[in-house]
Amino acid sequence: MHELPDSSRLHLSPTQRIRYNADARALAQSRIADLAALGPASSILMIESLRSSLHDALQLIEELIAPS
Repeated sequence: MHELPDSSRLHLSPTQRIRYNADARALAQSRIADLAALGPASSILMIESLRSSLHDALQLIEELIAPS
């Protein structure tokens, strides 16, 4: 799993850090999955998980760059 540098971690709230870690875990799990062995239902579940993680990651970025 990709860890944020310490300087970046200071800018994340505890909730944002949890979200980042969950999104990173979803990506890591998809990378180790044997895509050729997945059935249709498992493929759909993985795609939906990645969609959700991508959506959350984009929201997190927006939170971090939006003026407060």
